[in-house]
Amino acid sequence: MTVATTETSNEITGDTTMKELLSAYPGAQRALFAKYHIGGCQSCGFQPEETVAQVCARNEDLPVEGVIGHVKNSHDADVKIQISPTELSEFIKTGKAKIIDVRTREEHDAVKIPASELMNETLLQTIFSSWDKETTIVVYDHTGKRSMDAAAYLLGHGYMNTKSLLGGIDAYSREIDASLPRYKIEME
Repeated sequence: MTVATTETSNEITGDTTMKELLSAYPGAQRALFAKYHIGGCQSCGFQPEETVAQVCARNEDLPVEGVIGHVKNSHDADVKIQISPTELSEFIKTGKAKIIDVRTREEHDAVKIPASELMNETLLQTIFSSWDKETTIVVYDHTGKRSMDAAAYLLGHGYMNTKSLLGGIDAYSREIDASLPRYKIEME
């Protein structure tokens, strides 16, 4: 099955494998876990070769079309909270956003987007205790995958102007600031 990764009109059926689903909808695992408790831990995990229908059948016989609809709706919501490197560049120029790096300290120390702060417990406590809930917050990681989880966390705590950088610092380096060294992590 051929599935594009950027369109929301992908043909997903009960015969689609979980690998194909995750390729087409990168946030599908987060969406499945949040609503159905599927895929977030060993007891509710799935294999890449399993089909959507097989996973639904062994999880209380969930309705396949309902699960697919939820994944697509979640994907549409994910797209709405992502911003491009160009949009982030404008925020940086105007100083209208707080920029948070959710990578490791080692990655942050090696290369970072200007004006960004490393997410840690101290910063998180500062956010919760003193940042206005209307603050525009842009969260980034290496490639834009983990930052979606961090953005969802802050959104869930009422910071409704939180965004995730599409493609992470890697895309920012490619598209906006080539002086930021690109790197590869073996485990990604």
